[in-house]
Amino acid sequence: MTTLYNLLFSLVIIVSLAGIPMAAKVPTPTEPPEGVKLISIDEANQLLHQKNMYIYDMRKELYYGKGHIPGAVSLPYKWTKKESNYNYESKFDITKLPTDKNAPIIIHCDGPDEWKSYYTSKAAKEAGYNNIMWLRDGYSTWTTKGYAVEH
Repeated sequence: MTTLYNLLFSLVIIVSLAGIPMAAKVPTPTEPPEGVKLISIDEANQLLHQKNMYIYDMRKELYYGKGHIPGAVSLPYKWTKKESNYNYESKFDITKLPTDKNAPIIIHCDGPDEWKSYYTSKAAKEAGYNNIMWLRDGYSTWTTKGYAVEH
């Protein structure tokens, strides 16, 4: 009899949990942080061929190693729970950005549901960089469009 009660209890729990939706990712804003330019995948592809263009990949090194936009430098953003005192210096190594605060910089991560590049773009602007471009659509859209990747 105990087994029957346990089975029924388990069944009730499973059925009730089935109605709870999984947490959805929250997309990044469609507008860039203040002072940052939003660029498309096609614009990024054209810009990569310009001299002195910098592009930073904020994804984990593991994903960068599996493939990345040509010329991109791995600069992993360490995602943690929200902190009361936001300090971007604990999230990524800003010293890897160029010393020239006017250098053109493209920042990206996986795609529009990933906040790493959004926060990095904002932090770079706050640190005094004047030519920050945010590639909101990121690597996933880059590969979907069929553009070249490096491994």
